Amino acid sequence: MDVLMHDAIHWYRDLMDNKSDPRVKDMFLASSPLPTLGMCLFYAYFSKSLGPRLMANRKAMDLRKVLVYYNAIQTIFSAWIFYEYLMSGWWGNYSFACQPVDYSNSPMAMRMVNICWWYYISKFTEFFDTLFFILRKKNEHVSTLHVIHHGCMPFSVWMGLKFAPGGHSTFFALLNSFVHIVMYFYYMIAAMGPKYQKFIWWKKYLTTFQMLQFVAIFTHQFQLLFRECDYPKGFMVWIGLHGVMFLFLFSDFYKAKYVNAQRRRREAVKANGHVNGSAIPAANGKVNNKHFDGDGDAQTTANGNSNKGACMPVLEDEYAVKSNGNGHGNVYGDGYFKEGVLSSNDAILNPDSSSSSLHQRKVK
Repeated sequence: MDVLMHDAIHWYRDLMDNKSDPRVKDMFLASSPLPTLGMCLFYAYFSKSLGPRLMANRKAMDLRKVLVYYNAIQTIFSAWIFYEYLMSGWWGNYSFACQPVDYSNSPMAMRMVNICWWYYISKFTEFFDTLFFILRKKNEHVSTLHVIHHGCMPFSVWMGLKFAPGGHSTFFALLNSFVHIVMYFYYMIAAMGPKYQKFIWWKKYLTTFQMLQFVAIFTHQFQLLFRECDYPKGFMVWIGLHGVMFLFLFSDFYKAKYVNAQRRRREAVKANGHVNGSAIPAANGKVNNKHFDGDGDAQTTANGNSNKGACMPVLEDEYAVKSNGNGHGNVYGDGYFKEGVLSSNDAILNPDSSSSSLHQRKVK
């Protein structure tokens, strides 16, 4: 046992001291994997257990303004990272077919090392996405997909920073930062309120855009299986498998959120003969709630809960439907319910109102 422990320690020290990139040795959090691993594990524990328990007996926080500023900062941060990756090699100097890591101390190579570190740091700033969900008591958004997506990325990026800060696999970071520009910009507009919904009509294409990103990533990575390239094969496979895994996870989310939801709506309309955004009575005779997820789309499932949680802090406004006597409540395109139910703006101005009591309050 002592021999195995000695060999393991020797292997680890050799890996950290001799096989890693010496240029990143003194960078913050780069010397050892333990801090990053510890933060990832704590993130998962906080997201699924500690955070919801701490908020269980507290009121949900109204973070609309915070979300606007946060998403604006993330949009700018992502745009800067994307620009730096372009200027560090991908704008005319890197090859999309095969790009070895430049381990020199040239200005271009060091610029790439620097932006790889900032991209690594950005994976921690994205933890706030989950924190805001929990503080707003939107725990349904903290799905397995959400936690896996955010929880494994810092450690994966750390390994790239430590051993291969540059070269072929940074295409992943380049493309991902571009997607995040679009994504955080969308969520910034969504957080600004219902009157801005008309500017994000392209919301339904966002998940498709994310999935195309993963296809491009694993296609770009796995091409090295068929050509010689002086790039670490292990990182190529690791990043490529990330693309495959996230594609399947996001595809499952897309199917649940859009394909299955549309099918259920068609079936409900056919069964009830009631259209124009009407609430569909559930099997137990109660009216299901419709939820507007911050982008203007109502999501309804058999039990009144929507399938959420792809990735980001969508600011949703909740509405309840008041029955008009035949089990239906009409919804209007501007977010208002007939029968004197709260409008979207009222829901924003009264964030402490529970969904179950909204139908009792009249619009004045």
